Amino acid sequence: MKKVTDPRHLARELALQYLFSNDFDKNREGYLEFDASEISILDEIEEYSSELYEKLVSGVREQQEVIDKMIIQYAPQWPITQMKLVDLQILRIAIYEGFLEKMTPPKVAIDEAIELAKEFGGDSNSKFVNGVLGAIYEKQEKEDE
Repeated sequence: MKKVTDPRHLARELALQYLFSNDFDKNREGYLEFDASEISILDEIEEYSSELYEKLVSGVREQQEVIDKMIIQYAPQWPITQMKLVDLQILRIAIYEGFLEKMTPPKVAIDEAIELAKEFGGDSNSKFVNGVLGAIYEKQEKEDE
């Protein structure tokens, strides 16, 4: 079982928070953009994998169109515009990390995504995230055979 102080897990948390805040309504009055160091201070995170954080944030941004096509394919009943933004960002991170770049094994990326969904959402969030990522995993397993 991973510890809450795991630097890689904390990097994923920070990436999620950054991507979420960055995609939130930028046009509203008083919009502030936070970077990792500011978010880590707010969350009282002393140590995180800055390398993983940077890869996740930049990779999700660069590959967002490809990632979103995968989400649309595996969650057709949920248009992206109707998904909870936190779930969408968690899916984007996990798909990028575990399926596109294969920075971690897919099962690890799925597990991390479920943990993030529980932390930042709830049981229904984690079930939704698990369902979408599980469908992607099963499809890739069949293709690898």
